[in-house]
Amino acid sequence: MTTIALDHLGGREAAALLIGGRLDDLLIDSDTPRPGTIYRAIADRPVKGQGGMFLRTPDGSAFLRQVKGLAPGQALLVQITGHAEPGKAIPVTARVLFKSRYAIVTPDAPGLNISRSIKDEEERLRLHEIAHDEMGEGAMGLILRSACEGAVDEAIAEDIRSMRDLARAVLADAGGREPEKLVEGDGPHALAWRDWPEPGELVEAQGSFATHGVLDAIDALRGPEVRLSGGALAYIEATRALVAVDVNTGADTSPAAGLKANIALARELPRQLRLRGLGGQIALDLAPMPKKDRRVFEDALRAAFRRDEIETVLAGWTPLGHYELQRKRARVPLVEVIG
Repeated sequence: MTTIALDHLGGREAAALLIGGRLDDLLIDSDTPRPGTIYRAIADRPVKGQGGMFLRTPDGSAFLRQVKGLAPGQALLVQITGHAEPGKAIPVTARVLFKSRYAIVTPDAPGLNISRSIKDEEERLRLHEIAHDEMGEGAMGLILRSACEGAVDEAIAEDIRSMRDLARAVLADAGGREPEKLVEGDGPHALAWRDWPEPGELVEAQGSFATHGVLDAIDALRGPEVRLSGGALAYIEATRALVAVDVNTGADTSPAAGLKANIALARELPRQLRLRGLGGQIALDLAPMPKKDRRVFEDALRAAFRRDEIETVLAGWTPLGHYELQRKRARVPLVEVIG
C-alpha cells in the first residue's frame, strides 16, 4: 500500500512517501530558495568564455547558462532549477514552467501535449478536448501529465485554468527595473500532492512520522552504511568534490558474489540518493566482477534510474574500473537539513 505522511521535522515542513511500509521518498523544507521559484531578475555581468550571465535576484546572485543577446541591466523571468551549493549562485533557467498535479503550462512552447504514458486513445481524446476548451488558440503551450488518466474532467480543467491564469499574471509582471520574487516554489506538502502517486492512505496528523517509522528510517540515513539484499553492503559518503559509493560482498564468497552485490546496489542506488538528497558527481567503487558482467550491471542500473525522476547521466567506466554518474542537485543534502 502507498502511504503519504505529512508532518514537520525540526520545525520544517516535511513529507514522506512509503510503499509497502518502506520509505521511498522524503521531502524536507530548507532555508535555501525553493526550486520552482520564479523571479523577475536583472542581468548583472556576463561570464566570459562560458556563455553565462550572473543575475540579481531578491535572494542573492543567480547564474543563467547559455545566454545570447542579454545585456547587463535587462530584466527577464527566470525559474530556479535546483539547489545551489554553499557559496555558489542559484541555478536558474529562462524557460519558465507553471506546474501542477495535472497540468504544466509552457509559455515558450506552444501546443497541446499529453503524457506518452497515457496509451488509451479514448482517454487521450477526452484529455485533448479538455485542454483545447481551456487553452483555446492562445500562444502558451500545455502538457497534461500522467496523473490526468482517470481523473475527473472538472479537476483537470480547474488545474489548467489555475496554471494558465498564473502564467498570464506573471508574464504581465515581467517588466520592471528591480528584482522581485513573483512565484514561491512549492513546499514539501504541495510537492507531495503534485508529484507523488495517489495514496491508499494519507496521514496529516502531527507525529505521523513517528507512528509510521519515518523517524527511524531518517536515523538510519544519517550513517553511510546501506544493507543490500543477499547480505551485501554499501557505504555512501559525500565529500566536497563528489559522492563516493563503496560496494562489498559481505559474507558471500561464491564466484558470482561481486555481480550479485553490484546488481543489488544498482537497484537500491536511486532510492538512497533520493532520500539522502545527494547529487553532483557520483563514483561507484564496485565489488570485483569479471568485465564480461559489466553489461548486466549497466542494464540493471539503467532500469533502476529509468523510474527515478531526478535527471541522472550514466557516464560510464573509468580506467581504474569505477563507474561514474552525474546527477542534478535537485535537493539539499539530508545531513544539511536535519543537522
